[in-house]
Amino acid sequence: MKAELEATPKTLDSLDLTRPHLHAHYDLSAVWRLLREQRPVHWHPPGDGKPGFWVVTRHEDINAAYRNPTTFGSSGGNVLDVMLEGGDSASGRMVSVSDGQYHSEVRSLLMKAFTPQALTRTAARVEHAVRRLVADAIEREQCDFAKEIAAAIPLQAICDLLGVSEQDRRFILEQTSNTVGSESPTATSADAWKAKNEILFYFAELADRRRAEPAADVITMLVDARIRGRLLTDDEIIFNCYSLVLGGDETTRLAIVGGACALADHPDEWNRFRSGRTDLDQAVEEVLRWATPSMHQARLAREDVEWHGARIAEGDIVTLWNVSGNRDERVFDRPDEFRLARTPNRHLTFAAGTHFCLGAHLARLEVAAVLRALRDMVRRIEPTGEPQPVFSNFLGGYSSLPVRLHPNRK
Repeated sequence: MKAELEATPKTLDSLDLTRPHLHAHYDLSAVWRLLREQRPVHWHPPGDGKPGFWVVTRHEDINAAYRNPTTFGSSGGNVLDVMLEGGDSASGRMVSVSDGQYHSEVRSLLMKAFTPQALTRTAARVEHAVRRLVADAIEREQCDFAKEIAAAIPLQAICDLLGVSEQDRRFILEQTSNTVGSESPTATSADAWKAKNEILFYFAELADRRRAEPAADVITMLVDARIRGRLLTDDEIIFNCYSLVLGGDETTRLAIVGGACALADHPDEWNRFRSGRTDLDQAVEEVLRWATPSMHQARLAREDVEWHGARIAEGDIVTLWNVSGNRDERVFDRPDEFRLARTPNRHLTFAAGTHFCLGAHLARLEVAAVLRALRDMVRRIEPTGEPQPVFSNFLGGYSSLPVRLHPNRK
């Protein structure tokens, strides 16, 4: 259980949001609340030779920034650690870190693989896989929900779409788990770069194979695609595969784990859901809001702007903290309560605007499949050990969740 960090103006002045241990070990709810109340646009000072950055915490402001790529651009990078190191090397060649016409064209191309119609077969495979995994976990009586159930579901779906072979999927999971976070408190930035490079090399080799042997997958689509009459470069293909596998695996996995943990901790909500008194679609949205696996997104100010009395200069790093916006009392009634029937639920888990998550429909159908299987097959989710946190300032959630799944009585 995380300890709640005391929130005072002095705390805000000394807070280092770049530290993975801070997010792993402390509940920052009171800190986000105080920032929303008193410093909605807060200057985080430089440290360890890295530049300072702005911290935006109110839902309305985060949403506005997402919808204004002219002022707050993504082409320099979208993750704080990368921005602090000088920017993303994939800038302008990967859809998540590009803006303008190029972003629109590549996004439109990729969206073809993520429409509800295109994902019909994937949805059926996910549903079957989830029920098999839950049934196996029930039979074993003890399981690590994070490692034995949640880890397999989004990984299977995104690897199916990208054409990653069954024997390579464990390798992909190991690497994605270390790129922007880690299960280990001693992981270093060098470990993250090694993991990222392993993924890039893997997709470079897979792209070469697809040129010789095309298949019905996204990487073949990228190899064959033309943007304004030209083929995509190797870098563009590889970087976009990296973006898809990272976004399609890590964040959804953490949302699923966060949902299971919340259901175990809130038996009244679980019983209402299990009895059919709570709508499945509403439950999915509350799990996504509650878990908020991508704690922040980063942007680069493209012009000088004054905001809540703060003077943001062109070139400044601006961080948009979804984890705070999703608990904003100005938008959500009793935001610190887990309420599966919550409506409306205008969460920011998928961001907003032109960079709204490409895989939002896929993530929703995966979370829904898990909730449906648990509702149909499980009577009680019993924690059997302490959940272990992810060590990251970008990803939030648990890398391990020991539980026992008690079967429904026949």
